[in-house]
Amino acid sequence: MHVGALSIDLYLPASNSLKDKRRTLKPLLARLHKEFNISVAEIELNDHHRSAAIACVVVSNDSAHVQQMLEKIARWVVRHRPDLQVVDHQITLL
Repeated sequence: MHVGALSIDLYLPASNSLKDKRRTLKPLLARLHKEFNISVAEIELNDHHRSAAIACVVVSNDSAHVQQMLEKIARWVVRHRPDLQVVDHQITLL
């Protein structure tokens, strides 16, 4: 069994409150879960309305597949969510 985690630090320039942040992140997390069949959650920066950190986790029997999926997810966020700025991302294979 191979497990990989992708952490993405986001900047939300249009968010003026925690309510705006929640309104932006909730659909993103749901779409990532639906699109890639992964576990995804906000993990840090909960009290900052313009910053967010999310994590995506993939489990597979092939480590190459895990790496490819996580890279694909990072590219998807950049391509499909131009309203968000990806500040940094990191892939960790466990």
